[in-house]
Amino acid sequence: MVRDGYWYAISLLLVAAVVRFFTADWIISWPLVAIPVLLAAFFLWFFRDPERAIPEGPGLVVSPADGKVTEVAPIHTLDGDRIRLSIFLNVFDVHVNRSPIAGIIRRVQYKKGEYLNAMDPASAERNEQSVVTMEGEGGLVTIKLIAGLLARRIVFLPKEGDTLRRGQRIGLIKFGSRCDLVLPGDAHIRVERGQRVKGGATILADVEVPSHEPNLSKDVMETRR
Repeated sequence: MVRDGYWYAISLLLVAAVVRFFTADWIISWPLVAIPVLLAAFFLWFFRDPERAIPEGPGLVVSPADGKVTEVAPIHTLDGDRIRLSIFLNVFDVHVNRSPIAGIIRRVQYKKGEYLNAMDPASAERNEQSVVTMEGEGGLVTIKLIAGLLARRIVFLPKEGDTLRRGQRIGLIKFGSRCDLVLPGDAHIRVERGQRVKGGATILADVEVPSHEPNLSKDVMETRR
């Protein structure tokens, strides 16, 4: 359970208690009490944080989020050809995000923006988002945590220079949202559009791991053990 869920639930239960205290007639008060109680139960469920079995193996890229794959497409960037996978999280999905690879965070960039529907392709560039670049097996991987129509807060916990394990919890986007993953252009994709995925558990792709990687630091090598 994410701590935020407890705060939301406790606050709503206090509201229910106050309403009941100041409303003498139970017949009148029970609908008013039921609403915050049901909302408290919803928030406890929404902020769930289940354990996941993290796949092991060289070059594996796991899903950074629960949801549905809405796009698998080649794109061209300043760094060359890449593949973008987009995952849409609806309000019923687990919203805890996880690291897709083992590696070092090279850059964290927060971008202010709009709150378009996360299903809109324009949201990838125009919405509020945190853009995280990691260096690991097979090169650089970029994660975009994108706010949606309802999502109004992105929580990303690690900092630049931190070393992460594959599948490690990294934060969450509150309520419906979108998560994009930009992979090397030669990555072997294992999922398809419309497929449901689970953060930390579903293998999205695998990347070629060179036999020697002189540019990777010792810290990155340690994350594979």
